[in-house]
Amino acid sequence: MANQTLVLIKPDGLKKSLTGNVLTRLSETKLEIIGAKIARVSRKLATEHYRHMKDKPFFKELIKYIMGHYHKEKVMALVYWGEDAIKKVRKVCGSTNPEEADTVSIRGQYGRITTKGVYENVIHASANAKDAKREICLWFGPDELIADIYPTKVQNINKKTRIWAR
Repeated sequence: MANQTLVLIKPDGLKKSLTGNVLTRLSETKLEIIGAKIARVSRKLATEHYRHMKDKPFFKELIKYIMGHYHKEKVMALVYWGEDAIKKVRKVCGSTNPEEADTVSIRGQYGRITTKGVYENVIHASANAKDAKREICLWFGPDELIADIYPTKVQNINKKTRIWAR
């Protein structure tokens, strides 16, 4: 079954210049990239992304980590689409805990656990279709993707937009 998944190359992956290595590994899945961008992660975005972990003792450190307080203050966000996208991407990523991840997986090769117990595991991948939809809609607007993967509606909104000065 074709589906889509959110992938984040986290701040530690960018700091260590692992973007090319990670993208090469993800290319093994033969999936299509239908959205990509570099983003600064606001506290609001980080908190919403990790809302399911708000009761964990490491939540504050996790929010600082994804916001780039320890490394670069940005992430690379991507949406991959294709047959069994979630399953394929999660296999290449490996276990969330870098110490438990297969040594040939992205997290097994490049991840570590900090002395504060934060998993600097280089990459995020949606766990299931429900999470993928929530996360993709959180990180991307419909016009930032080259495929219509979820229903949309047109709405007139009067808002200021920055444009390039001439």
